[in-house]
Amino acid sequence: MDYGKITKLTKIILDVMFYIGIIVLITVPVWLHFAGKYYSASIKENYWLMLIVFAVSGLCGIFIVNELRRMMRTVIEQNCFVDANVKSLRMMAKFSIIISVFFLLKVTFLPIPASCIIVLVFFVAALFSMVLSCVFQEAINYKLENDLTI
Repeated sequence: MDYGKITKLTKIILDVMFYIGIIVLITVPVWLHFAGKYYSASIKENYWLMLIVFAVSGLCGIFIVNELRRMMRTVIEQNCFVDANVKSLRMMAKFSIIISVFFLLKVTFLPIPASCIIVLVFFVAALFSMVLSCVFQEAINYKLENDLTI
């Protein structure tokens, strides 16, 4: 299997997600207004709270994708086990926790099952990112130790 093509495709997908995410974030007030008007009155009643939840979560999502883009650069350079990736994974965990907390708050004023699922998914993503950052840190330690013994 040619990992070079998969890596480049992944990088392109992350770049597209990043820029589309920015566009979506900028247009959140508009589509949230229309959703409140044509889809659900409860969205209209809680417009400002929903706007805050979606704006903060969207911003965190963009930051997560940007951290993934940074990590992909190290994959392309074939130098994955660096401190920058550990920091990126820890930042992704923090952003995931923020999203979980904001959607947990959303459940208190607009309880829908999808919000509960989002809380769970981003909480698991935060745990996954933290564990993976520990794995990367250990790999860096082994790499440094190996470099010193040669």
